[in-house]
Amino acid sequence: MAIRANMKILIVDDMATMRKIIKNMLTQVGFKDITEADDGARAWPMIQQSKEAGVPFEFILSDWNMPEMDGLTLLKNIRSSDQFKDLPFLMITAEAEQGNVVIAVKAGVSNFIVKPFSAQVLKEKIEKIFT
Repeated sequence: MAIRANMKILIVDDMATMRKIIKNMLTQVGFKDITEADDGARAWPMIQQSKEAGVPFEFILSDWNMPEMDGLTLLKNIRSSDQFKDLPFLMITAEAEQGNVVIAVKAGVSNFIVKPFSAQVLKEKIEKIFT
């Protein structure tokens, strides 16, 4: 799948400020169709409903630590579904522990980014996923 400015993106983070920062960075590097969810429990039905409506999300950026449903559980839900098993997923976390990277990779994450990060680093991570 190629990177397109109009691809449908979902940002999942329990902190509104972080969602806004990520959205601004995505806009800065050229993306236009960005939706937000405040945790995995809200994101999962949004992902399913957008697919049913014929306008599926094409890329998920999710924080790891969130209430109700964390990013790892969301990733596992996505990967266990035949409809979404290939959906590109970027895990965002403040925890740079090697163990977490291994856990995310085993769960099928497309790439991993550690807070804080710049728009340039975000762009590079996205390019690695889509090339």
